[in-house]
Formats: sequence, structure tokens, C-alpha cells
Amino acid sequence: MRTELIVWACLSLVLIALEAMAPGVFMLWLGFAAAAVFAILLFMPLPVIGQALAFIGLSFVSIFLYMKFFRGEEKESDQPLLNRRGEQLVGQVYVLDQAIVDGRGRLKIGDAFWAAEGPDLPQGTRVRVVAARSMSLQVQRAD
Repeated sequence: MRTELIVWACLSLVLIALEAMAPGVFMLWLGFAAAAVFAILLFMPLPVIGQALAFIGLSFVSIFLYMKFFRGEEKESDQPLLNRRGEQLVGQVYVLDQAIVDGRGRLKIGDAFWAAEGPDLPQGTRVRVVAARSMSLQVQRAD
């Protein structure tokens, strides 16, 4: 048996095994490309550069096929703000735990403290959250 056949068969098996160890990575599709090069070499000898170019081309084709036909469509979430706590608070009204001085203050929401930014307001003022930025909430006086 020719050496390059053994190399492509082993490369194919190694890539497919890597996919088994690290699922979600597209090594499976590269393994299919290596297997296709192996199959081509069974019927038609190619120089090493031809084998490498065939592998590269078939890799692109197999990854394209995966992305076009096998990759699941990203589904619209029924809870798009699930892990965006700050954005969930937009529109809500809270009482300032600490006065806003020079544009910075503090809100207590549940058992957590949030930095509040907005116009200077005294402690105890009811404020509405109008935006969230990182761990800071933009607020304005609630009417």
C-alpha cells in the first residue's frame, strides 16, 4: 500500500477523533475532506502538492456544505434579555439608596447595589431606569 494512502487515512481518523473529543469544532468536516483525498488517491495518483490542494479545496467545500445544510438556524429566543440583567431593569422605577452627586449615585435593587448615573438628585428620590451600560444604570427622576 502506498504511504500517502496510509497518511490520509490516519489524518482522516485523527480529525474525526478530535471532533469526538472537542464537539462543536468542525474537525469532522476536515476529516471528511481527508477521507475524500484518500478516496481520490485510491483511483488516481496525485503529487504531494496536488494532494494538499485537493485537501484544502475539499475542506472549504465540506465546511460550506456544513454551514449551508447542517448548521441549525439560530432560533429567536422567547427571553432575549435572560442574561442581561441591566437591560431587564430599563423602564422600572426604584428609590435612590444614595444621592446622585456629580452624576453618580447608587440604587439598591433586590439584594444588589447598582451604580446610578444621571442628574444630581437627593437620596430617597424615585427614579426611572432609562438605559443600562455595563454595571451602571442611567436614571432620571420618575414623574
